Amino acid sequence: MSRLASRRPESAEYDSDYHRDLIARVEGRCAIETLRSQLHWICDLAGSISTEQVDRVHGPYQWTIRQVFEHCANAERMFGYRIMCLADGSEPTLPNWDENVSADSRFGLGNFSALVTELGDLRKANLGLLQRLTPRAWDAAGTVAGYHVTVRSLAWLTAGHLLHHFEIVENRCGVTAMRGPTMLE
Repeated sequence: MSRLASRRPESAEYDSDYHRDLIARVEGRCAIETLRSQLHWICDLAGSISTEQVDRVHGPYQWTIRQVFEHCANAERMFGYRIMCLADGSEPTLPNWDENVSADSRFGLGNFSALVTELGDLRKANLGLLQRLTPRAWDAAGTVAGYHVTVRSLAWLTAGHLLHHFEIVENRCGVTAMRGPTMLE
């Protein structure tokens, strides 16, 4: 995989202001390095949260920390699926995923440690997928939830999504977790 393939996406590779904002928040020049670095953050943040904080709702938010981690695991799974679907170049149209329905249903809550492990395993699986893509596959595009995106954009959105939620968790719980080795030069 060429480092060039996982470069920061250009604005023509996505057409949502929300996507632009998430991608802009992510530092670095290589999606693979950024996503790999975030693996450390997943573990360190989970280990920094007390048992009492896991199931408490911290206003003004409506989800518990456990629900946020569940949401991040579910989103990681969705990003991987979307990347896989777009990478073949067939330009699919994929539906929206309503994360609030998933969070409100609490269908997948369970042992917090197992949830953290699942999130890490999903991230590793997505990294494996991205690392084996050809440079052309990174340019492949489709429509997701009504928005044009490329595989490259989805990789950066995966990083931006986790960044968004984990910064909120750190703020809510009053912790600062180590984000991993700096591989962003």
